[in-house]
Amino acid sequence: MAGNPLFSPIELGNITLKNRIGMSALTRNRAKDTYPTELMKEYYVQRAVGGAGLIVSEGILITRQGTEWPHAPGIWDDKYVAGWKKITDAVHEAGGKIYAQVIGRAAHPDAPEQKLAGEPVYAPSAISARGGKFRHIHGAPGYVTPTAIDDPWVIIGIHGGNGFLITQFLDNTCNKRTDQWGGNVENRSRFGLEVLKVLVEVFGRDVGVKLSPAGGYNDVGHLDTYSYFISEADKLSLSYFALMRYAEAFDVSYDGIPRAAKHDVLESYRSYIKNAKIFLNAGLVAARKIDGVFIGFNWVSHPDLAKRVLHGKPLDNIPDSDWSKGYIDYPVAVY
Repeated sequence: MAGNPLFSPIELGNITLKNRIGMSALTRNRAKDTYPTELMKEYYVQRAVGGAGLIVSEGILITRQGTEWPHAPGIWDDKYVAGWKKITDAVHEAGGKIYAQVIGRAAHPDAPEQKLAGEPVYAPSAISARGGKFRHIHGAPGYVTPTAIDDPWVIIGIHGGNGFLITQFLDNTCNKRTDQWGGNVENRSRFGLEVLKVLVEVFGRDVGVKLSPAGGYNDVGHLDTYSYFISEADKLSLSYFALMRYAEAFDVSYDGIPRAAKHDVLESYRSYIKNAKIFLNAGLVAARKIDGVFIGFNWVSHPDLAKRVLHGKPLDNIPDSDWSKGYIDYPVAVY
């Protein structure tokens, strides 16, 4: 597939990617007792060998408080760090590059890990999101009214989309604070921007941010903050923005009204990004509108996805409906 711009190298922060096909963060629930495992290492190495230009890890929790299910990996003590180092070293040895996606969650007090944490469910304001169905709680118990954070520096995470903590501060329907962390767009953007500043102080130019401006998921979907937030974040020497397009699968309806703010995220925010690279969860690299793509679900069942694209092979593995299987056992194509 000569001349395909997807397979041209790209500078991203302090590293060079061999191609522009990234593997998006994918929740896989294989971290026994929340610690990274040898099985996880094999999973990530398979996809590095399979040609991923950049792998973004599944969401990594910086504290047990704030997660809704067991087996999501953490990174809050030296044992976690050692486990993740084994994975990153192996990915590098296989010729790959990997970023950690650090997150703050939406949770429920009856979730197993939340109960172990012994802490309340926190949010910017004591406002319950509508909906609420959890993987390890029977039925659909709904969200509870969370505990408003006294000082936002009690909790720090980074995943700027999907209704998680940074999005909760950005969205004026769930952030009703009247202090420096709420109210106008500058104040509602403050938490996310301060988190990014701290990360840049530690990791330099190797920090990216994922945003889902269309919203919907976890009962968010308000647009007035994103232009300001993106323009200010772009001044911080980030490596990339990953903008998530509207997806019907992530939209929900309340009283017959869709929650998401359906719009063209690229056309709406492209002009505010003047320094960082732009990745989208879809094509347009050939049209020079974006710098790369993040692909999610197809990486689950195709560990060699990028190689298949390069060689014109079909994506013909059928995802296993039993999620206790289908992790490292999907076949690669014959080349």
